[in-house]
Amino acid sequence: MKRSLLALALFAAPAFAQSAAPFTVNGQRFATLQEAVSSIRLGTATILIAPGTYRQCAIQAGGHITFKAVKPGTAIFEKVACEDKAALVLRGAGSVVDGLVFRGYRVSDGNGAGIRTELGDLTVTNAMFLDSQEGILGGEPTGQKIVIDHSTFAGLGQCDESPSCSHAIYLANKGSVTITNSRFERGTGGHYVKLRVPNVSITDNSFDDTAGRKTNYMIDLPDGATGLIARNTFVQGRNKENHTGLIVVAAEAKTYRSTGLRVEGNDARLSPGDSSSPVFLADYSHDKLAPGANRLGAGLRAFETR
Repeated sequence: MKRSLLALALFAAPAFAQSAAPFTVNGQRFATLQEAVSSIRLGTATILIAPGTYRQCAIQAGGHITFKAVKPGTAIFEKVACEDKAALVLRGAGSVVDGLVFRGYRVSDGNGAGIRTELGDLTVTNAMFLDSQEGILGGEPTGQKIVIDHSTFAGLGQCDESPSCSHAIYLANKGSVTITNSRFERGTGGHYVKLRVPNVSITDNSFDDTAGRKTNYMIDLPDGATGLIARNTFVQGRNKENHTGLIVVAAEAKTYRSTGLRVEGNDARLSPGDSSSPVFLADYSHDKLAPGANRLGAGLRAFETR
């Protein structure tokens, strides 16, 4: 997958002068993101975010809110986390995050994230999550729908700063998670994608672990799941904490049935010199998965029941 236009915009962007009131809702301007969020109350609105680097955060307590960069890749949030959680703590009726960059999040419990979703459906598009403990974290115990598209996750995850690991994406709900056209690279611990959900669709993404360190699985479905994992590219790096599998199903529990989970049309390779011989798809569920044809490089085993 080619580097996204958003990534190019971020690295090519000059330092923008930050407006005194950079957050706009229906023509009204606000000095802080929280003021803009609070003005929407239980309504539906878009917050337009001017170019700049922001050390502030916000909690959405209601309504349907779209957080949108005026120009993708130029509205950068860094370091400051609300409730010791994330730049955006979302517990409204629904949220959209479009074109924002999140970087440098670290908190005391090891789960510092760009986004913490706690209530409401969530769509994330054209976003970047960089050099933090976590990219997107959370979920709710309902039929929540989460969609992530055309986004980049780099320099995320840890297993050294807290008793449990954090991951680039770690989501749990009783609905679905869809991840498309996104890039995962340079992990720093944990898994790239960990989902405790019954229904998944993970398609047309790239997972480049060649510069990763102390990483684990590319995709972990620890409670089982059904759905589709297709047309992704994977390159497994050499500096792994756990190199035994790329995609692992139901390693912790069998909460959800995995019968019919389709894994097909993917391309997976090992980094040069890697002699670890991992399995591409490892299944602990003992359900009847539906692995199809995948293009696997030398040293990769196709399937294993554990």
